[in-house]
Amino acid sequence: MSGHSKWATIKHKKGALDAKRGKIFTRLIKEISMAAKGGGDPDMNPRLRTAIAAAKAENMPADNIKRAIQRGTGELPGATYEEFSLEGYGPGGVAVLVDISSDNRNRTVSEIRHVFTKNGGNMASAGAVAYLFHKKGDIIVTKASAKEDDLMNIVLEAGGEDLKDDGENWEVVTEPSAYEAVLEAVKKAGITPASSSVAMIPQNYIKLEGQQAATMIRLVEALEDHDDVQNVHANFDIDQKVLEEVAG
Repeated sequence: MSGHSKWATIKHKKGALDAKRGKIFTRLIKEISMAAKGGGDPDMNPRLRTAIAAAKAENMPADNIKRAIQRGTGELPGATYEEFSLEGYGPGGVAVLVDISSDNRNRTVSEIRHVFTKNGGNMASAGAVAYLFHKKGDIIVTKASAKEDDLMNIVLEAGGEDLKDDGENWEVVTEPSAYEAVLEAVKKAGITPASSSVAMIPQNYIKLEGQQAATMIRLVEALEDHDDVQNVHANFDIDQKVLEEVAG
């Protein structure tokens, strides 16, 4: 399980995300609008369906979701966003992949470069780290929520790829095309995931401790706080106890 997935799960468990609900809504609205460019009917648009599910999971009002879709389809006026990724390195050579949605590419690139430099990292050229990640469905289930054998059977029957043990949680990995079916099967079994998303999963991890670990978390938080950043993916591995201390 990626360090960043652990970090996201810990923040969610501690309620740290509640303080940033407005920023979360902004991010989700952007994703819905971008997804709706491919069609406003979620039954025919898997990306939109996933975006709506994520918004509902954060208790976004239905009217907000509807307006975001209408902006994406052009029924309502709205800003024109460009999607792209930026790449870089954190402490210890950790690979960082940042998903961007911006209405001003040059401004955003400059600002993200500054965030990297200010927080112990550096920007890299396109393609420098992207090859280290694979796009996968990523569903995190606490061990208290399900037994391994039961969850494994549910996941495999629904078309899941793998079930991993990170010590504190089960990590269900799927192909993106199977993500919705596996997530629905998990929920139908009465299991509530701690987090779920289609994400860029690292192929390998870099262990960080001490000051490097603290600096890495500071960099991730600074990137996530930027208005144009949709997601941050990184291949750091930091002990659960250290992550919880930082989150606390």
